[in-house]
Amino acid sequence: MIRQFLAIFRARSMEFLRDRGTFFWNLLFPIVLVAGFALAFGQPDEKVFKIGVIGPTTGIPAILSSPQFQQVPYPADQEAEALKKLRQHQLDLAVAPAQHRYWMNAESGKSILAERLLADELKLAASSMNPSTPALSLWAKGAVTGKPIRYVDWAVPGVISMNMLFSCLFGVGYVLVRYRKNGVLKRLKATPVSALTFLVAQAVSRLVIVLGTVVVVYAGTDFFLHFTMNGSYFDLLLVTVLGIVCLISLGLVFAARFRSEELANGLMNLLTFPMIVFSGVFFSLEGAPAPVRAAAEIFPLTHLIHAERQIMLNGAGLLQVAPDLGALALMTVVFLAIAAWLFKWE
Repeated sequence: MIRQFLAIFRARSMEFLRDRGTFFWNLLFPIVLVAGFALAFGQPDEKVFKIGVIGPTTGIPAILSSPQFQQVPYPADQEAEALKKLRQHQLDLAVAPAQHRYWMNAESGKSILAERLLADELKLAASSMNPSTPALSLWAKGAVTGKPIRYVDWAVPGVISMNMLFSCLFGVGYVLVRYRKNGVLKRLKATPVSALTFLVAQAVSRLVIVLGTVVVVYAGTDFFLHFTMNGSYFDLLLVTVLGIVCLISLGLVFAARFRSEELANGLMNLLTFPMIVFSGVFFSLEGAPAPVRAAAEIFPLTHLIHAERQIMLNGAGLLQVAPDLGALALMTVVFLAIAAWLFKWE
């Protein structure tokens, strides 16, 4: 069985490496995408203020409801999360209307400017032009400091995870459908190779290839862009491996029955599009409606990206990202069970 596994593993790996177009695309695409984000979003947007509103919005100063301010709601028990975002320059101001309190980042020019606008509004209220708004003296001020998080630092986990998604789905699902269509699986059925040995060899081959690609892409881009890394590389590696295994399992579901490459390709694209849009690859869902954020939880990419960002940006450990790891592990088991139930050689 080990000899059969190694033979299939080597054959699939060499097939990928000899396809130079696919090989270099898997390496160059995420590098070009990350470099593009670094150039396009290297400087912060000076036109819009992003405000974290903690708890009820009743009594919020009118200036913060103007079009120039984007409000991101936070429940009252997530004050620490809002202040962490403010410390990382991902928010320009944090306000708690129910407490008559606000926080600013003394190291952020946008935060200082936003505070001045807020102070002007509160002074205006103090002069009785708007008596319903609490006066400046009634609002307590808090200040935080911290290193800014660039957009490219925030985006790189999403870009690399998206590349992993395509590599796993199409590198496993599409390839096995092509094998079935071309009669390769039918011929393998007549050999002593079991379905389990064949699928495990395919999955391990893809795991090694995708993990190697991720390491090369991350190390290469980090050499020039110096990504923020506040957590453990070992924890990040474990999360990445689990994410790859989960996505490979999802690819095996598509490979289980389909004979048509066109149908499999269409269904995989139909799945990947909402995953990319709603999993937080390119933008945060913090300000999105609650149903959208709840729906995003069904996608493995959501949990993978969230866990990676927590480790890289916030220094979280495996215990802090345990809910995401549990979701990925559960999805992996479900996908493998479905793939095993549906799989046919022909």
